[in-house]
This record gives sequence, structure tokens and C-alpha cells, in this order.
Amino acid sequence: MSRETLTVAVWRGAEKGRYQKYEVPRQESQTVLDVITYIQRHIDPSLSYRFACRVGVCGSCAMTVNGSPRWTCRTHVDKVLDDTGQLDVAPLRNLEVIKDLSVDMTDFFDKWAKAKGQFHGSETRHDDFSAVSPDSPQRKVASAGIECIGCGVCYSACDVVAWNKDYLGPAALNRAWTLMNDERDVAGIDRLKAVAGAGGCQACHSQQGCVERCVKHLNPTGAIAGLKRATAIAALKGQLK
Repeated sequence: MSRETLTVAVWRGAEKGRYQKYEVPRQESQTVLDVITYIQRHIDPSLSYRFACRVGVCGSCAMTVNGSPRWTCRTHVDKVLDDTGQLDVAPLRNLEVIKDLSVDMTDFFDKWAKAKGQFHGSETRHDDFSAVSPDSPQRKVASAGIECIGCGVCYSACDVVAWNKDYLGPAALNRAWTLMNDERDVAGIDRLKAVAGAGGCQACHSQQGCVERCVKHLNPTGAIAGLKRATAIAALKGQLK
């Protein structure tokens, strides 16, 4: 590798595949997404990957870069090169690989549904808008985790997901906790029943890989701890039967 080029090893294939190396021109302020896009546009148009906004908003460009899940549009090459100066790019872990760097997000979003991640209110379009004070303790807790955009980085970083395929994962459980603290939502007990099972919040080992890798700087481990407390209290009251 010269100073003018960068050696990139990119995963090719599906679950069973291999790394293929490419030589890519070095550029100032170059991101990993820039590198992958260059390969697809100038070297190998068959390379499959996913992206949309390119400016750190949508999260769809998440990939595994030198062993860690990251948004590739926000990841500058100079900050992630290993000791050999090589860049390894692979699909997100814990999700089925469709082709190359593209993964199937179905399981990830199905687990949001299993965790009762949908809002359930009691009012209709004919009622007045609910007024929720931004200073209320519940609203503050909900607001702390509401910015999750479902990019899958925390899910990919989670070792419990790797060990236990039934585990709902940090994003789904974080969503459940935000809804538990939404004063307008009425599905609290059903939601606690959904997250109290073998693959629910109690399966979390509190390793905080999700916290370390979350690009939005959220704390899914803290949200899961809240669910652990809530499910324990509900169980003592006999509400989870």
C-alpha cells in the first residue's frame, strides 16, 4: 500500500463468503462509505450495500468496520485503520446476510413488534390533543431514549443476541421502555408481559456494548434496567399471569 492508495478487504457473498481486497485512492476526509461507493462505482459494480442520506441521519449505511458496527458515512478512514493500515468492511453481525454488505433487517424489526413497540392510546381523533408536560419525570425518561432510529448497530454489537437468537435486543427493549413512560399509552401490562419472557429484558447481561456503539448516544442498558425493575414489581403484584 502506498500513501496514495488504501487496501480494503470487503466481505463478498452471503453467510458463506470471503473477503476480497481492493486498492482504493486515498482522499482527504475520506469516509468508509466513500470507499465502498468508490469500489461499487469504479471497480466492481456487483458489490451490494445499503445507504440513503450519506449525512448521518438515516443509519442505513451501518456496517462492521474493523470488527465494530458503525455508520460508515460518519466513520472517517483515518480513525479506524488497524496497525497494518488495512480496512476491513463486513455486514452487520447477528443479522442474515442477503449479499455482500446488505443484511436482512426482518428479525430486528419483528422483535420490535414482539416487544410491543407500537404506541397504543385510548383517545380518538375526536378527542382533544393530550397535553404532556416536558418537565414531567416520565416524559424525561421517555425522551432520553426516543431518538433511536432503528439502525441496528446496537443489535449487531450485542453478544447476548449472538448467544440467544430469541433475545429481543437492546433497540426493541429501549423502545418498550420509552412507551412504558409515555403517559398516553395504555398497553403497559401487555408490554411488560411481552418483555418478561426468556428472550426479554432479564436476558440482558448489562455488558453495555449497545451503549458504547450507539451513534445517537442513547443508553439501552439503562432502559433495560428500567424494564427489569418494572417487570419485577409487576410480577410481585401478580400482574404478569
